[in-house]
This record gives sequence, C-alpha cells and structure tokens, in this order.
Amino acid sequence: MKKTILLILALATSFCFGFSLKTIISKQSDEPVKMKKVTGIGGIFFKCKDPNILREWYKTNLGLNTNQYGAVFEWRQGADTTKKGFTQWSPFNEKTKYFEPSTKDFMINYRVDDIEALVADLKINGVVILDTIETYDYGKFVHILDIEGNKLELWEPNDIEYERLGKQLGSKTTK
Repeated sequence: MKKTILLILALATSFCFGFSLKTIISKQSDEPVKMKKVTGIGGIFFKCKDPNILREWYKTNLGLNTNQYGAVFEWRQGADTTKKGFTQWSPFNEKTKYFEPSTKDFMINYRVDDIEALVADLKINGVVILDTIETYDYGKFVHILDIEGNKLELWEPNDIEYERLGKQLGSKTTK
C-alpha cells in the first residue's frame, strides 16, 4: 500500500512538474522577441575641403551654432518630451582617415539602445564589427560596416552627460 501511494505521489509530482515547465516554456515562446534597433540619428559626419570655413558658412548663412566639432542639434524625445536628445553635425577634413576602411565621404552615427546586445546580434548575422565597444561618460560607441562598405557609428547615448560636456565646452546647441 505504501509503495502504491508513493508511486501515485511520484507520478502526480512528475506530471505537475512537467505541466508547469511546459507552461513556462510556451508562455516565453509566445512573447515576441524584441529586436535591438536604431532609435534615431546621432550624427552626420562628412568630408570637406576646409571644415573651419564650412562651419563658418553654415553659421553665417543657416544659423547653426557651430563649435570646433561642428554643431549639435537639440530636440525632445518622443516617448518622453521631458528628456532631451542630441544629433551631432560634423564636417571633417577631406584627408581624414576616421571614415576608413570605408572609401565614402560620409559616415552616419545611429543612436541605439543596449549596444552590447545589438553587437552580439550583429555578430550572429555576420556584420563586420570594426572595433570594440568604447565607453565614455556621454555614451558607448562601436563602428561597423554595412553591406556596401559604408562605415557606421553606433552610439548608445547618455544625453545628460552629453549635454553636461557641451556646457563645459561652452557650446550652444541649435534648436
């Protein structure tokens, strides 16, 4: 009798455990996998003959608040308009090596969330990762190549620190 009760309890426990595990697994698989993605444009970088003259031209003719790096556009984030976001605009000397190995005259910086997870996904997809993730107070960066050889910069921004750095440099944003 004790063996029968023990056997019934073991089977019932095994059944409950299996049912619970199946429920957990099926609930997890029903949830869509959230893809890591670009959240906006973080910057536009391009080559030119004379960055100083070009920055001054944009300041005089188009009203950009330029600094030694170009200009910073300030905007409000759509999901939470109390938070600021920033986009960098930077002309580089036409002889810069910063865009290499790309032979193009431009590079786009994309704002991203969770750069580590995104880079892991990109590696799985065979995307060329040019360097390791670098971390600064104002965000994390990594460079990749798209399928046409365009060098892209990915930036997981820390907008609060980015704004603080701009203020320390005495830079005004273009709004």
